[in-house]
Amino acid sequence: MALPTGNSGSGGAERKIMEDYAAKMAGKPDAELLRYLTHRAEYREVAVLAALNELARRGQAHPDDARLRPELEAAAKSQAAQEDAARPEAPETASAAAPETAPALYSPLAIAMFSILPMSTMIGGGVLLGINLFRLRRLRALLGLVVFVVGYLLIGSQLLTWAIVQQGFNPYLGSLLFNIPAVLAYLLWFWPRYITTPAYRTRSLLIPVVVCFAVIWGMQKLMPYLIEQQPKEVRAEIERLMKR
Repeated sequence: MALPTGNSGSGGAERKIMEDYAAKMAGKPDAELLRYLTHRAEYREVAVLAALNELARRGQAHPDDARLRPELEAAAKSQAAQEDAARPEAPETASAAAPETAPALYSPLAIAMFSILPMSTMIGGGVLLGINLFRLRRLRALLGLVVFVVGYLLIGSQLLTWAIVQQGFNPYLGSLLFNIPAVLAYLLWFWPRYITTPAYRTRSLLIPVVVCFAVIWGMQKLMPYLIEQQPKEVRAEIERLMKR
């Protein structure tokens, strides 16, 4: 299957990208290749095109090949041109900052930090990752992230409560361990799968930090009132946990 060709400026970059993706797709089963086509909104266009090429190479051309190929080839050329334009022109500028046209995203380090800190927990890291997905217009991936966070909170909070109340597990250690699986999911699943931009500018953490401190301050002011509204038995259990 011939690869799409572009102008001399971006042709080399385009071929390199397509060759990289072709090598990745060669090792994938047919079912996974078909997923790239049926859920193509979740993937980069160049990845979908590589999956389409691999299916054709295996003699299993997709029914919509003729309709999808021109659109995907055009998108691959555009993406290669953007990456070629963003590439530093000289070796001494190879470590320069990302261009102003690159999206401003929160880094994996920022997401991990906000997921573990007591002031934000895994919800804070999920919010930062969600902002990244929204800026990249990965809306289906954003919806999947929301479903994951809600499900994780519902199941994880029940397990954490059981471990602390019924098994006497240390609440501070439990809160820390509660966040770790979510961090791994953010960095090992969501980021490599959906944050596929080759270059990005690191966003400042000032606003998230200010918001977190504001929320904590508000919760500290509100907590005594909320505790007073609980039944006597619940208040006693909360006070017992706070003294541990």
